[in-house]
Amino acid sequence: MPSARRFAVRSLGVALALAVLLFAASFFVDEPLRRSIERRMNDRLEGYDVRLPKLHVRVFSLSIAIDGLIVRQKAHPEPPVLRIERLTTSVHWRALLSGRLVADVLLERPRVDLDLVQLRQEVKDGVPVNERGWQEALQEVTPLKIDLFRVEDGTVTYVDADPAHPIRMTSLRILANDIRNVQSKPQVYPSPIHAEATLFGSGRGVLDGHADFLAEPYPGFHALFRLDAVPLDALSLPVLAHTAFVLKGGILAARGGLETSPAVRNMRLSDLSLSGMRLDYVQAKALPAEPLAVAERPPVKRSAKGKSSPSSDPEWTIRLDKALISASEIGFVNHAKDPAYRVYVSRLEGSVSDLGNRASGARARFDVRGRFLASGETRLTGSFREGAASPDFDLNLRIEGTDMTRMNDLLRAYGKFDVVAGSFSFYSELKARDGNLEGYVKPLFKGMKVYDRRQDRDKTLFRQLYEMLVGGVAGLLKNRERKEVATVATVSGRIDEPHTSGWQIALRLIGNAFFRSILPGFDRELGRPVAKGKARPAPVK
Repeated sequence: MPSARRFAVRSLGVALALAVLLFAASFFVDEPLRRSIERRMNDRLEGYDVRLPKLHVRVFSLSIAIDGLIVRQKAHPEPPVLRIERLTTSVHWRALLSGRLVADVLLERPRVDLDLVQLRQEVKDGVPVNERGWQEALQEVTPLKIDLFRVEDGTVTYVDADPAHPIRMTSLRILANDIRNVQSKPQVYPSPIHAEATLFGSGRGVLDGHADFLAEPYPGFHALFRLDAVPLDALSLPVLAHTAFVLKGGILAARGGLETSPAVRNMRLSDLSLSGMRLDYVQAKALPAEPLAVAERPPVKRSAKGKSSPSSDPEWTIRLDKALISASEIGFVNHAKDPAYRVYVSRLEGSVSDLGNRASGARARFDVRGRFLASGETRLTGSFREGAASPDFDLNLRIEGTDMTRMNDLLRAYGKFDVVAGSFSFYSELKARDGNLEGYVKPLFKGMKVYDRRQDRDKTLFRQLYEMLVGGVAGLLKNRERKEVATVATVSGRIDEPHTSGWQIALRLIGNAFFRSILPGFDRELGRPVAKGKARPAPVK
């Protein structure tokens, strides 16, 4: 017994000594391994540089911990595009119980920062993201194949032209399992994936689905997603600053499905809702024409090996089953006229259904209500066939009881006069088929008063005479019994010009008929006279 006890004590001592020796030896391995991994990662990446400040091998857990990993774009190193507080790679113990020796990779508090300058450099380089070597570089942190990939408390930030208004996604969490699956058939996604994040401070996004991480030339996935209470204000300056749209306020909610792979790109929104939004389309002042420059040849995309590779990515197919809008306002601001004006519909409520970007034969339908210039009760209904060879739509518009004093900027811009009283209503039905647009517009004025001595006493004599003349013309058309001014203008014309949107031509036709019917006898002020009461589109420029 004493000898057995001594043997056990000695064995325990040897085991402890060996453990201490291995633990101490791991510190001597840390630095050579850190340099080796850093070098191999940099060899894999194109256009980016990796720094690994600290690495430690954990012998007993068979894991490696990397602290402070930093990735910079070589052309624009500040800010770093990726910072990871801690990256841990270890044996995936659950998979080991099933006889598979694979790795579990965990990224703790990673931070992705990208700005407009760096994004433009990506476009300039012309190297597809999937050919930058990101997957290969990540694989260099472990000798085992990655089977479980996790992200905890991640942050993604994009800064456009204004650093004070970034787009930010926080509390990002990703869980992807069974990554090292066998090669799958096209559009088969065997690996479960889950992701969730806080969007723009108060919104929430969740995605659940499956992925094929071995698809070539980049991974594919198919998932269901849900967005809740996403504030649209965050998108206004960073995204819409490069467009003619100005957005204020608004909350977005949506749910649907998303599939993207080397063979297909589909997104279907089953439900989408917008509320509390104010959206304006702004037409800027016309600039002097400049000589046309010789078109530059677009850059050729280059692969990571420097070989040219034409883009073969499929086009996106997008479908919207139903969209609802509420408590919103949509307007048009025209700075190209003098004076500038804004027309808008407030208290907007309505729906759009069966909308898509590809020809399907279905008719998209819309039905919206609101108040024109915050005054006239408005309803717009209709439908259109997407993907038709020429515009194919039906439109019915009714505006009733608008306070005309709210239209004075519009009247000054087109008619060079304003009013001090009156009620405006407007009715229109339009139909487009086979390149032809047919319909009518009917404006109705009641109690319109153009000239008022007290309001107009500061205007020039010629301006006062002009407004008196306009008021006189309106009086000639007045219904003596109802004290109304009413006229109808026929809208007809071809809308299949090859280089102009049919919708743009339709709007011109409506606009011409609208203003000519408002101001009969003043075609000289508004443009060319239109024969037989028909409104034709202005020449396409």
